[in-house]
Amino acid sequence: MELSTTYLGLTLRSPLVASAGPLTGRLDSLRALQDAGIAAVVLPSLFEEQVVHDELSTTALFDLGEGSSPEATSYFPDLGSVETVTDRSLRHVEEAKRALDIPVIASLNGVSPGGWTRYARLLADAGADALELNLYRVVADPDLSGARVEEQQHALVRLVREALDVPLAVKVGPHYSAFGHFAAGLVTAGADALVVFNRFYQPDLSPATRQVVQSLELSTPSELRLPLRWIALLHGRLDVQLAATTGVWSGLDVARVLLAGADVAMMTSALLRHGADHVRTVERELLAWGAELGYDSVDQLRGSASQRNTADPSAFERANYVETLVHYANSFWSGQGPGPW
Repeated sequence: MELSTTYLGLTLRSPLVASAGPLTGRLDSLRALQDAGIAAVVLPSLFEEQVVHDELSTTALFDLGEGSSPEATSYFPDLGSVETVTDRSLRHVEEAKRALDIPVIASLNGVSPGGWTRYARLLADAGADALELNLYRVVADPDLSGARVEEQQHALVRLVREALDVPLAVKVGPHYSAFGHFAAGLVTAGADALVVFNRFYQPDLSPATRQVVQSLELSTPSELRLPLRWIALLHGRLDVQLAATTGVWSGLDVARVLLAGADVAMMTSALLRHGADHVRTVERELLAWGAELGYDSVDQLRGSASQRNTADPSAFERANYVETLVHYANSFWSGQGPGPW
């Protein structure tokens, strides 16, 4: 099966992409991923909050000499050797581009309209082949409506699109009341691709200290079902490319999202667990599956089981919910268990 494909206007040797994570944050592991056959990499996000923290820290350094003698010969601190988080991110993009032969996609996770556009341009100017804009927002204000949140995020995407001359992907979470409508607005605002779905990390509480504690668990293949469903629902309805992320661990997982309509499958957790060489395993599994089913290319299978092309379109909506519960209940009481799907 021919694995070559395109994503964000970039020619890829396969649909396997390493999403942002620890392995894409170092040159040695980036080279290992490329040697293992990964088709493209998304570098770790530049977070606007980290940039702002750096800027506030720098301002505090300048305030250290306040009230000192006007005859001091070194009133201001020497900041020439201080490397900010922005400097490190831009340097990583530049070094990754020099070290790799595969496409390098930068990632930005911003807060303010000015911050999004400024840092997006900096990342593009550093040599990124494309930009992934990460929309990660927890809306706790009860006076802020869902419609207003969507308007704000559409406006942010529009501003970034206008500031860029490289392709733009938008990575989003699933927590919107009408995700199809929201996705359509992102495409209108200028998104060339949608990455579904962002995986929100939930805070935990320590009973002993009553403090909020960090908690991070790697994704599991079962989490792939949510992006799988929405890729199948959106394929062919929007003029946009689709990337699946969260829960891609095996070649069969890649096959599932391609059948649903994804252009690429992104991995992080599986690579963290098994190492960069796991890319070879996933590719072998995908090729073996394609040979068994008689597929000639990725293009041939892409979207062939999406909602528009499946024999039972309702299976991706409410019908699946009803049938799953009924099937499980019948299997439970018959003593046979739910059985494999």
